[in-house]
Amino acid sequence: MLRPLLNQVFILEYDVRKGSIFSFWQNGSSDILSTAGYDCIIQHLNNGRKNCKEFEDFLKERASIEEKYGKDLLNLSRKKPCGQSEINTLKRALEVFKQQIDSVAQCHIQLAQTLREEARKMEEFREKQKLQRKKTELLMDTAHKQKSLQFKKTMDAKKNYEQKCRDKDEAEQAVHRSANLVNVKQQEKLFVKLATAKTAVEDSDKTYMMQINTLDKVREDWQSEHIKACEIFEAQECERINFFRNALWLHLNQLSQQCVTSDDMYEEVRKSLEACSIEKDIAYFVSHRKTGQTPPAPIMYENFYCPQKNTAPQGKAPGPNLARRGPLPVPKTLPDDPDYSLVDNYSLIYQ
Repeated sequence: MLRPLLNQVFILEYDVRKGSIFSFWQNGSSDILSTAGYDCIIQHLNNGRKNCKEFEDFLKERASIEEKYGKDLLNLSRKKPCGQSEINTLKRALEVFKQQIDSVAQCHIQLAQTLREEARKMEEFREKQKLQRKKTELLMDTAHKQKSLQFKKTMDAKKNYEQKCRDKDEAEQAVHRSANLVNVKQQEKLFVKLATAKTAVEDSDKTYMMQINTLDKVREDWQSEHIKACEIFEAQECERINFFRNALWLHLNQLSQQCVTSDDMYEEVRKSLEACSIEKDIAYFVSHRKTGQTPPAPIMYENFYCPQKNTAPQGKAPGPNLARRGPLPVPKTLPDDPDYSLVDNYSLIYQ
């Protein structure tokens, strides 16, 4: 049974912060460099593309099978004799049978071409989605690299800031320890070193804060790109599922149509078989193949010592091969004679 395609696209509606997009952040907010969620999405898309490729290969393989079957059936129909000595109505039915088998074979060959066309459409769809994904993946790769680079700069600035803070703390402790020293020049040096350390702390602190702010901006840009990428990937996946589903549905309809077409052709053969008449075929055979209406004459007995041949009367069909009797005896007396009942001195009357 053929069923029409469902043209609607099954797009799932999501709330941005409750649906599919935010279900694929990295596990744990502390690892800002993690791409586990993004990698999971990419892996799923790659699997979907692989599934489309597998169905494409399936269609190509099925097309090869249909083509081989059609060609084999065509050779069988055209080269293999099938009741070629039949006559009259049954002969016509067999001719219709061979014609319809030929048509069925052609239908299978045509189906193979149709399946190859569907496989080509699937391949074009895969390549189209691949190109669409490539642009988004390049943007995401750039965002990941910028985030990683800025994170490294921020961590370096943090280490420098922490080191400067430790240097300042050591300078302050040195000043406190030298409070009781008499050497003024040495104390001045310690104060200069402390002042320099404080300045370095202030500079590193500013640098560290600037890198933190930059990292936060990069993180926001990456998050925005991540959301856009997820939306694009989700739309692509909806499109892929819809396309795959419709392609499979169409494939089944094509197979069903092949069965319906073949059955219509077989029905023509059945109709021709219904027109067959046993009586007409027998009468046709008798009428066109008869060899004569008179059976052979019987073989007559021939006496070796008497070469005269006994022949059957002309114009009369010979009877069964029975022993022939001689002529009846001729009476020697007349019917009025008292001795009429005697034949050769043999009385027919009981004495």
